Amino acid sequence: MSAAPDGVQADFPLARLTTIRTGGAATWFARPGEEQALVEMLRWAEGENLAVGLIGSGSNLLVGDDGFQGLAIKLDGDLAAIEREGEVVLCGGGARLPSAAAKTAGWGLSGLEFGINIPGTAGGAVRMNANAYGGELARVLDWIEVCTPAGTDRRRPEQLDFSYRRSNLRPGEVVSRAAFRLCRGDPAAIRATLATMRERRREAQPSGIKTFGSTFKNPDDERAGGRSAGQLLDAAACRGLRQGGARFSEVHANFVENFDGATTADVLELMAAGRRRVHEQFGVELEPEVQVLGAVEWPSGWEL
Repeated sequence: MSAAPDGVQADFPLARLTTIRTGGAATWFARPGEEQALVEMLRWAEGENLAVGLIGSGSNLLVGDDGFQGLAIKLDGDLAAIEREGEVVLCGGGARLPSAAAKTAGWGLSGLEFGINIPGTAGGAVRMNANAYGGELARVLDWIEVCTPAGTDRRRPEQLDFSYRRSNLRPGEVVSRAAFRLCRGDPAAIRATLATMRERRREAQPSGIKTFGSTFKNPDDERAGGRSAGQLLDAAACRGLRQGGARFSEVHANFVENFDGATTADVLELMAAGRRRVHEQFGVELEPEVQVLGAVEWPSGWEL
């Protein structure tokens, strides 16, 4: 193996970089702070035939108990900064979306309010086409810059093929920057909107515990009767259901909590149990929204 680029560390524990706090170590780990370093790392990983995994806020990430055999990357420095150019806000791919929403409110810019309740990064939000509380990311996204082993290129929203919780960004393509074109508004009114949205989240979702965001995607299946994944799990008596140290939240059934030293295997078993109950009762097959990093063994009951 060739020498790793500067800033690349070996055998780095990943659990502490996730909100659910499970999983093992990455073979290699890096925090690049600018695009040239990121491209160099991606090129090195390609040359060594290493898988590349991205870690954002860790709020939607489940790391395998045996860790990740590859290069895990968490954007930092300039690649996590939030800056303003008139009515355009430039976010590094690693910038936290709630921070961007709060900062743009202070600047009197409207359009990113929905981001206050998306506990992820700008890059992750683009990759997953994250929307919440009526906001639409694609409506305010102007362009993104994507780093690959070959270099950096700029793409427009119409090139990303957005659909529900999806874009066409491929593994190994890293969103290094995202530009959002916003509109001017009253800072006090925008802050008031953010406060209302925060309160709605506090009332509806668990907080202050080891958990990740929504576990399953809301189904596009007429048998669901218009109900969300959380409502289906609740109706299937999954609220509070436990497996090892993991349980479905008593506050919102589509949130998994690590309440007592859970492993990733515990979380997967719990997800399988919830998925099975919903399928048995309603015929709906829930699909995971959580991203998996590393090799995991899905429980035998996962396939319906």
